[in-house]
Amino acid sequence: MKKRILITGSNGLLGQKIVLALLENKEVEIIATSLGENRLPHENGYTYDMLDITQQKQVQASIEKFQPDVVINTAAMTNVDACETQKEACWAQNVKAVEYFINAIESNAREHPEKNIHFIHLSTDFIFDGENGPYKEEDPANPLSYYALSKNESEKLLFASSIHWSILRTCLVYGIVNRMSRSNIVLWAKDALTKASPINVVDDQFRSPTLAEDLAQGCILTALKGNSGVYNISGKDTMSILELVNRVADFWKLNTSCVTPIKSNTLNQAAKRPPRTGFILDKAVRELGYAPHSFAEGLAILDKQLH
Repeated sequence: MKKRILITGSNGLLGQKIVLALLENKEVEIIATSLGENRLPHENGYTYDMLDITQQKQVQASIEKFQPDVVINTAAMTNVDACETQKEACWAQNVKAVEYFINAIESNAREHPEKNIHFIHLSTDFIFDGENGPYKEEDPANPLSYYALSKNESEKLLFASSIHWSILRTCLVYGIVNRMSRSNIVLWAKDALTKASPINVVDDQFRSPTLAEDLAQGCILTALKGNSGVYNISGKDTMSILELVNRVADFWKLNTSCVTPIKSNTLNQAAKRPPRTGFILDKAVRELGYAPHSFAEGLAILDKQLH
């Protein structure tokens, strides 16, 4: 029997990477779901279905229709400043949607007691306040922004539920996909440096940038192994945002004279960011066989995809 995996947010960066990686696995059946028309580059090898995760009836119908073995929930509102100003939309996508999936999976288990749907949920390093990074899975959360609060609340819903769940926390995802709707830090830095556009870059925020392919691999390993619990899934190198931009410049041999280092408190951002996050990956490496690329290796992979 093939394992049937349903992916939400399949039009996004992570969603596309998961579908593309799973297409190489003949032991799985893929259901790709997202808002609007399908943006995946290939049309064969999977089923596409439109799904708005903020609509409870649609979530319920999707679970009933497809009877997945695994749901990988990559759909979310992740623009941290937009979440601060559009709190209702943020709550609907990041919290209520998870509640709808839990309810749908619990109700499905009553109808089909033999079916134990595994719900894999994506969370974030931003649930931490950044005072003591890098973090282990069991460190206490202290969200500083509404986005972080929403992600922390979605985790709490899973902790309290009776379903089979996994939470994968990640950090500053970068990569490139077909018909991309948003940029990310590496592409933004490369573009600005190439054009020699003056940019202000913070030197007091530290992260573990994550190649989208690595995060997809973490999701797939969790889905295939069936592990429950919380896992940190990020890149293996922690660095300041300024160092990240400088490494991008070094890799593509670009001039950094357009870069001005600044402090976070000089930025007029709606949402507060944690100063130092990053992750300790030992648990994911040990239990999932997770093997992330270094940042240099990630840039080389991205470079090949750009050509």
